[in-house]
This record gives sequence, C-alpha cells and structure tokens, in this order.
Amino acid sequence: MTKYTEMTREQLIAVQAELQKRYDGYKSMGLKLDMSRGKPSKEQLDLSMDLLGETDYIEDGIDLRNYGILDGIPSCKKLFADLLGVEPKNILIGPNASLSLMFDYIAQCYSHGVLGSAPWSKLPEVKFICPVPGYDRHFTILEYFGIKMINVDMTPDGPDMDAIEELVKDESVKGMFCVPKYSNPQGITYTDEVVRRIAALKPAAEDFRVIWDNAYIIHEIYEEGDELLNIFDVLPEYGNDDMVIEVCSTSKMTFPGAGISALAASDANIADILKRLNAQTISYDKMNQHRHVEFFGDVNGIKEHMKKHAALMKPKFEMVLRHLEGELGGRGIASWIEPRGGYFISLDVMEGCAKRAGELCKEAGVVLTNVGATYPYGVDPKNSNIRIAPSLPPVSELDFAAQILCVSVKLACIEALLK
Repeated sequence: MTKYTEMTREQLIAVQAELQKRYDGYKSMGLKLDMSRGKPSKEQLDLSMDLLGETDYIEDGIDLRNYGILDGIPSCKKLFADLLGVEPKNILIGPNASLSLMFDYIAQCYSHGVLGSAPWSKLPEVKFICPVPGYDRHFTILEYFGIKMINVDMTPDGPDMDAIEELVKDESVKGMFCVPKYSNPQGITYTDEVVRRIAALKPAAEDFRVIWDNAYIIHEIYEEGDELLNIFDVLPEYGNDDMVIEVCSTSKMTFPGAGISALAASDANIADILKRLNAQTISYDKMNQHRHVEFFGDVNGIKEHMKKHAALMKPKFEMVLRHLEGELGGRGIASWIEPRGGYFISLDVMEGCAKRAGELCKEAGVVLTNVGATYPYGVDPKNSNIRIAPSLPPVSELDFAAQILCVSVKLACIEALLK
C-alpha cells in the first residue's frame, strides 16, 4: 500500500475525489452519533438495575438513613480496601464521583496546605506535572485554581520519568495528576519500573502529591488484562508513604450519576482530609454505600460484574480498531494503541490535521471529544491527537461513526498534503 506522503499530487487528488464521494454520502444520511465522552451504554447501565432493589438500611445496629459515619460505612470501606489493596483504615468513601474527591483535595491544599505546609494560594507559583495526552477534567481542576500545568510526554511504559525526575527538583512543582492503568486516552498501563520510579521520587517540595486516579482499575476489555503494581506496596521502601492520594469510583461499574467514590491514602493524609470533611459535610450517602455492598457482595462480585461490562465493550473496541487498521493502516498518516482495557482509543493523525478531521466529523454528524482536550489549556501543540470513546453508541451506529472518522482523517490529511 502506497503511503499518502509518497503519492504524487495527481494521485492524491484522485484519492481525494473518491473519499469526497463517500463523505458526501455519509453526510446526506443526517446522522447524529456521539463518541465525545466515555459514557456507559444503556446496556451497561441495565446491568446494575438490581442495585435499586429493596434492602434493609441497618448495618451493625446503625441506621444508615441517619447522620454520621463521615469516612464511610465499614462494609464499604472493606470492599474498596480489598479492591485497592490497602487497609480499611486507609480508605475514605466519598460522593458519587471521584472527580469531587480530587477537586476537594486540591482545594484543601490550596486553602490550607498539606500536613501543616503553607497554603498553595499563598505561594508565588504552583505547578503540576501533567502526562500528555491526558484527562481533560484533571486539567480543568488545575486551571480553575490557577495552577500552572507542565506537559510531560507519555511513553509506551508510562510518563517520561527522566523528565519528571528533573522537574521535581523545582520546589514550586507541587504534584502530578495521572491515570496509571489504561491511561486516558491511550490505554497505557504503567510498568512496574515506572511505578517504582514514581514511588521513589525525591521532590524538592515536601508537600508534593501524586493524584493517582485509578479510574479503570478493573475495567478490562479482554480476559487477560494488564497488571498494575500497587504503589502503596512500594512507597514505604522509599519513605514516601504520604506522597500519593489514590481515587477510584463505581461510575463506570454501576451508575455514573449515582455511584460511590473512594480515596486511599496514608494515615496522616486521611486524618488531614477528615479535618476538612468535618467542616464540609455530615456524611456522604451511606444508603448508597450500603446498596453497593449488597449488590456486589465482595471484591469478587465486582470482578464478575465487570466481566459483563467487558462483554459489551469488547466488540465495540474491536470494530473501531478494525476500521482504523483497514482504512488508515499503512498510509503513513495515523497511529494508535490497541488498549487492553479502559474506555478510550487514542488516535494520532498527521501533525496539524486533527482539528480539521474533527470539523469534518461534526459536519457529517459524528461528535468527538474536542480536539485539544487531551492537553492542558485545550492546546495540542501538534494538533494531532483525537480521543475516541466507543462505549455509548450501539454497534450498528458505531460502525458508521468509525467509517466517517476514518474518511474524515484521510480527507484532512490529503488537504494538508495538497497545500
């Protein structure tokens, strides 16, 4: 197969004409297809309807309908402790979304500091390391607080650790956001070496914190998923017990708008967060915590439940990947990673062409994540990354969406080559 970059101008024009006919045909269909966010499909949401059944909201003689139990009910703390591989005392059960836990923790650091350190709001400058491409909502939190974001490129093993180890020598660098398993959007799982190098960091800032957003901890697509080294098993080896704040949630296990979140941290960090929570809330939704424990039973119940999700997700991912390979493979204009889990496929197209491809998709009725959203401030320096979210559309619609995406990418790249 001849690469587009090796074609003559006449050949490119001929291919462009054929693609335009296909594109115009799709456009005339008046489609409305959404691949913009990693939303579970209706079929995935239906898997958890039994969670809404009747239950007795009494646990260990405590009426869970009432006030109290700030850090979460014991059974739910144990459920997440088993999932995350920590002790229940190091778990705090939060609201429906881990995003709230992350925002509140950054707000706490900003207003009150970290374990007695100066509040970040009082410092001349605060910076955060952001592996890219990454999760747009992490960037939104940091931008809200005026925290300067520093791009660090991802590698096939995880973020560029040589760059990170150099950056943390700066005392104004106070932390890092990351998704260590099936990273958003590339689907990369950090290797053991990368996890150990993060655990071994010696930041100049004593209040440096890694926000370990383990959003896809058990979100496999294939039976043989990736294994992520438990960073809490490694931190004590380097005297960094307090450096990591881990979060996760059931948002993509049960109901995104009505799930539960959890935070794992050291004894000192948990105590520090509870001081803030004591002023912030009476308690999070214990009834919902109880419902989730009743629904899952234990961590094995979570694993079995997530196999049902995988069965629905796998054909969607495979369909998109087939189209990418069939339409874009070997043409020298795009590359991608085949993830073993998570919710996204990250597509890198020829430099300078992603926004145009996104525009063409939108005109033909396919909504993608805003091009640039996978980088801080919404600026992809190469204008090349497109995040694909295959989960929401039915398979039949996803087939069209993937075809339109591929045709749009090819048209955008040919336009660039013909300039």
